[in-house]
Amino acid sequence: MKNMARQTEDFGRDYGLIHEVVVTGRKAGAGREFWGKLAHDEELFKKVVSVVISGFEPTTNQKRAREIMGRNFFGVEEAIKHFGVNPTRQQLAALSEIPFSEAVLEQSKDTHVLVAVFPLSILEIRGKVDSKLFYDQSWYNKESFAKERGEVNWQLVRKTPVDNSTSKNWLEQQVMLGKDDEVPTAQVMIYTIIGHYIATGERLFENTYVRTSSVDSGGRRVGVGVFGSEGLGVDSWWDGYRVGDIGVSSARKF
Repeated sequence: MKNMARQTEDFGRDYGLIHEVVVTGRKAGAGREFWGKLAHDEELFKKVVSVVISGFEPTTNQKRAREIMGRNFFGVEEAIKHFGVNPTRQQLAALSEIPFSEAVLEQSKDTHVLVAVFPLSILEIRGKVDSKLFYDQSWYNKESFAKERGEVNWQLVRKTPVDNSTSKNWLEQQVMLGKDDEVPTAQVMIYTIIGHYIATGERLFENTYVRTSSVDSGGRRVGVGVFGSEGLGVDSWWDGYRVGDIGVSSARKF
């Protein structure tokens, strides 16, 4: 602890280094406003530190994907900024290449969101964002599906229910999926819906629910949606249940 205190004290007195930081920052466009924001926003400062420490630099592949997808792109930078992710080098390596061709991205740029998914459980996501973004449903706090963190990967998630998939049961909805599509987990869907909203202000599934591949402890299929002013809903139903506002979610296979 004394060592740490001494290092901090020594850094605070290293005016030469501090001056270099300011000068270099000015060359990069960081003026008084930039430093003022960092000085008064600890969370923002943490995000900047996380980016620097992780050494993240977008690959050519990632930059091209961002160009194609536009606002429907939630990449590593967004995950760091909005979810406070501190990616490991192994995770960055896993995300270095986009597993979808440019042709697929062009075809999907208006209908899907390309998402860099990090291992964050639903409960962890809920704890990192404004609580008002989730409808107050404590029923899933102890559910396994809410604690599953998933794997680091790219997901190309459809922004709307699969066409004509409402008013159908689970088995009937499977028939509606394209040969290159699959149903994502609740973790992937919530990561996408919340992340996309924070980054762009667009609410997905505002008036409808979509089933996911996750099930609760009672064997019911988990659905997410009706993302209105009261927050994102999380519910579950038996596979045989049919209703007009429950469709099915989909993501592109890779």
